[in-house]
Amino acid sequence: MKKFLAVVLILVLAMTAMTGCGDNKSDKTKDDSKAGEPELTVGFIYVGPVDDGGFTESHDKGRLAIEKEFGDRVKCLKIENVAETVEDVVSAGETLVDQGAQLIFSVSYGFMDGTEALAKEFPDVKFMHFSGTKSNNTNFGNYMGAMEQPRYLSGIVAGMKTETNKIGYVAAYPIPEVAIGINAFTLGVQSVNPDATVTVVMTNSWYDPALEKASAVSLLEQGCDVIAQHCDTAGPQIAAQEAGKWAIGYNSDTRDQAPKAFMTAPLWDNATFYTGRVQAVLDGTWEPGVYYGDMSDGYVTLAPLSDVAPEGAKAKIKEVEDKFLAGEPVFVGPIKKQDGTIAVPEGESLKTKDEIWAMDYLVEGVIGNYNIKND
Repeated sequence: MKKFLAVVLILVLAMTAMTGCGDNKSDKTKDDSKAGEPELTVGFIYVGPVDDGGFTESHDKGRLAIEKEFGDRVKCLKIENVAETVEDVVSAGETLVDQGAQLIFSVSYGFMDGTEALAKEFPDVKFMHFSGTKSNNTNFGNYMGAMEQPRYLSGIVAGMKTETNKIGYVAAYPIPEVAIGINAFTLGVQSVNPDATVTVVMTNSWYDPALEKASAVSLLEQGCDVIAQHCDTAGPQIAAQEAGKWAIGYNSDTRDQAPKAFMTAPLWDNATFYTGRVQAVLDGTWEPGVYYGDMSDGYVTLAPLSDVAPEGAKAKIKEVEDKFLAGEPVFVGPIKKQDGTIAVPEGESLKTKDEIWAMDYLVEGVIGNYNIKND
């Protein structure tokens, strides 16, 4: 009998141990599930597709950099091809918040008012808007780069390269961001070639591959032998190559798409910026603020010159770039508007973002009449 009871006791203890192991495994699975959840979910609202070969792709490289840098700690979401209306931006933002986004980047000038509305609707979510002028002191920041610096440098390349003294520029919208780029580029051209002009065509679209290329073709047909751009695809560069002419890209280094035409391009380093903002949120140090990165902190830069760039351009660019890195402004008077009136008097300059973004004109030397909408 004692032997029987001993056997029963052993069996009971064994079953209890097995049950205990099962409970521990269940708890461990539950704990592992919690450990696998991201510390932060980040959303991106894009105006174009991530494979546009230009603007949106350059920003999406920043998203990919976040994934590489933080791994499972951070989850990234994205919505592409969002129209620049308040309704569409708010709808995209609400979708991202519903999916858990705690930090949202809205990546286009026309997303400004929609992002402002989202910031009011979701006070506990952090928003950052690229370009534009709006922000608040709580959950809505603004970021942009001093693209006028590499724009000016690329203008030097164009001015030294042109043989007809006619340079074309395919632009998106008549807004300050675009006007600043056109003006900086034109001043760069004129610094090395005072006889050259810059003819501008507006597409009224950020992303329209066919129209961007067609606009470049129209400029080439007018005698322009260098094509620059403020639009999202390599279409203008391809048009230049097909015509046996030259091009200045934008956003991404696209020399592989038009190797016989591409000379250089103003670029963004979105990887460093985006990973830095995410790290600030994780550290608890994020503040909305207004960020205006320049060449000194690496947010904007100029792509290395290609083999078709003009002789002597590299040395000239280095000379001017060193001045920018030392703090010298791009817009130094005297600067005249298209109508010949003074925009920036001699001895004065535009130094702050507010001063530069108040630009509602195009400079002398630009051909094309456009009403710059500064709002």
